[in-house]
Amino acid sequence: MAYVISDDCIACGTCIDECPVEAISEGDIYHIDPEICTECGTCADACPSEAIHPA
Repeated sequence: MAYVISDDCIACGTCIDECPVEAISEGDIYHIDPEICTECGTCADACPSEAIHPA
């Protein structure tokens, strides 16, 4: 199950730097492409606002 980013996202960019498969895109609230996400969880571990969780 891919990870998702909630409305708690502060768009800091920390997760983008951590994603090994570049599944995260920028925006007001960042987005994880479920087709690319490998469910490794590194983005969730790095998120300072705890906005990333399994779908």
